[in-house]
Amino acid sequence: MNNLLVMPVLIPLCTAVILMFLKEKVLLQRRISAFSGILNLVLACVLVTRIHEEGIQTLQMGGWTPPYGIVFVGDMFAALLVLTASVVSLGILLYSFTSIGAEREKFYYYTFFHFLLVGVYGSFLTGDIFNLFVFFEVMLISSYALISLGGTRLQLRETSKYLLVNIVSSTLFVAAVAYLYAAAGTLNMAHLSQRIHEAGQGGVLNVIAVLFLTVFALKAGLFLFFWLPGSYSAPPAAVRALFGALLTKVGLYAIIRTFTLIFAEDPDVTNGWIAWMAAATMILGALGAVAYNDIPRILNYNVIVSVGFVAFGLSAGTPDALDGAVFYLLHDMLGKALMFILGGLIIAAAGTDRLERMGGLIQRYPLLGWSFFALALALAGIPPFSGFPGKVLIIRGGLDAGMLTLSLIGLGSSLLVLYSLIKVFRLAFWGNASGTEPPKAKLKGGTAVAAGFLVLVILMGLGAERVNTYVSQAGDVLGSPQLYIEAVLKE
Repeated sequence: MNNLLVMPVLIPLCTAVILMFLKEKVLLQRRISAFSGILNLVLACVLVTRIHEEGIQTLQMGGWTPPYGIVFVGDMFAALLVLTASVVSLGILLYSFTSIGAEREKFYYYTFFHFLLVGVYGSFLTGDIFNLFVFFEVMLISSYALISLGGTRLQLRETSKYLLVNIVSSTLFVAAVAYLYAAAGTLNMAHLSQRIHEAGQGGVLNVIAVLFLTVFALKAGLFLFFWLPGSYSAPPAAVRALFGALLTKVGLYAIIRTFTLIFAEDPDVTNGWIAWMAAATMILGALGAVAYNDIPRILNYNVIVSVGFVAFGLSAGTPDALDGAVFYLLHDMLGKALMFILGGLIIAAAGTDRLERMGGLIQRYPLLGWSFFALALALAGIPPFSGFPGKVLIIRGGLDAGMLTLSLIGLGSSLLVLYSLIKVFRLAFWGNASGTEPPKAKLKGGTAVAAGFLVLVILMGLGAERVNTYVSQAGDVLGSPQLYIEAVLKE
């Protein structure tokens, strides 16, 4: 048993409770939040190191022997996501200090920020399908508050849509969990995998699998992304960065975990569904990214493209594709956080989010401009940035699995991603400014955070071989679920 596994959940939970009593003390809230973020980052590094050296770690809450009771499981896949989420959340937290505004800070912004992290970390580390639902709900309830905080007309309108979609998906989630328990008699993920293997996946279990896929696809924006472009445009840039970097990734994690561990016995059915959903997501997301001329929607559709690309890696199911899906997921968490921060800085500098009203920003904000250019290369998968190794592994895995069409769609969507971001770079930073130039914005704090993320994106690409040592360990467990089962049920 390893009590370290519960700490990533416990630290932000305690932090959120403490911050509830410090409503008016903004500076103290910032300091406590930053300390909590740094502490979680250190613990995540320790957790990754321990799992790398000792293997999968488990914690049976209350000492109950599996499959009974609540179990936390830390394999390398979950640990890497916890580590990356810790880095991303700390960076976005620092960006919030200079961008979110005192009005939101005094209305429990940091409290909801940390409650959301409780849901994110808990989703990664839980070994029980019902507790996955519980942590999803903690995360979503926090996101409802964050997306509406500020009370603008756009926020309230989009919050209603976001709330309705997630209530429907949560209702389906509860129903799916109930049907699965009725069919298998357990909710422990490792035990579910064992029971389904013994019974043989088919018939009603395939129906339940499709129901889970629908639920998680709604939450991740996989094909069922109709709600995402508008909802993610409503809140401030820091909240958009948090949502784009973490929320959709939790949905993707749930899909990957569920369909490599629990419903892994009939891949021809489940992976076939995931494959066509991935193809549609990449195509529609890329078309949306090039069609719009306002920065928030361009960036939001780029989130959708990456969701489809990770799902493509899962559907291929080869060792290279699974390693690539993990690598690209880690890259995308960093890349999307950087993308939304830079997008927020561009909007602040130009005084508008419409590209046709921008121009000439490169003269006043050269560092911001070239950082965005580097980001465009990274998200398109150009070496030596971090997007390249993951994309190469996924494409190679797709070709090995005979998915030539999906591989070509993946490459084509990458080119359209590059085009959409270069369009932003060209129209916002070059040419002549449209109308009167706004006063020069104070972007120093946000630019420093963005520079830190950009350095990480570069280092992750240059050190891909070292990173792949950990990624391949995560991929081994996804490809061989028996490793996970034995670690959880060993007692």
